[in-house]
Amino acid sequence: MIKLIRTNSNNNDFINLVKLLNDYLKITDGDDHEFYNQYNNIDVLKNIVVAYIDNTPVGCGAFKKYAENTVEIKRMFTLPETRGKGIASKILKELEDWSKELNFEACILETGKRQIEAVQFYKKNDYLITPNYGQYKNATNSICFKKIINQTQ
Repeated sequence: MIKLIRTNSNNNDFINLVKLLNDYLKITDGDDHEFYNQYNNIDVLKNIVVAYIDNTPVGCGAFKKYAENTVEIKRMFTLPETRGKGIASKILKELEDWSKELNFEACILETGKRQIEAVQFYKKNDYLITPNYGQYKNATNSICFKKIINQTQ
């Protein structure tokens, strides 16, 4: 059974999972890694979700406020040996629910075009490709997504 906890960036399980994510991205992003890595400091993240199976941390994700009504999804990762079990979808749904509770209306995120599984994952979870935003505007390896999570009446 998958257990999710809401926590912050001081959580050691989150810190360890992010180290594994960074190791993976160093390989996948290649020469672009340093550019992307500068925007992934976890100290600024206050809203973290960590997933556990049998008390073992297997995945994580986070969000931070991006604009008045928008959060940016960050640091999504699932251990390779536990992929395909719906863990990432549960983490993402929990991040969306938490964002809604805080009255945000949309989630945005960036991933690399080389992360083919991530691109497919976000499309499967109803994220739509959007023009690159912020620091990713001119990054040719970036692909950005957006999802409306809370319609204003």
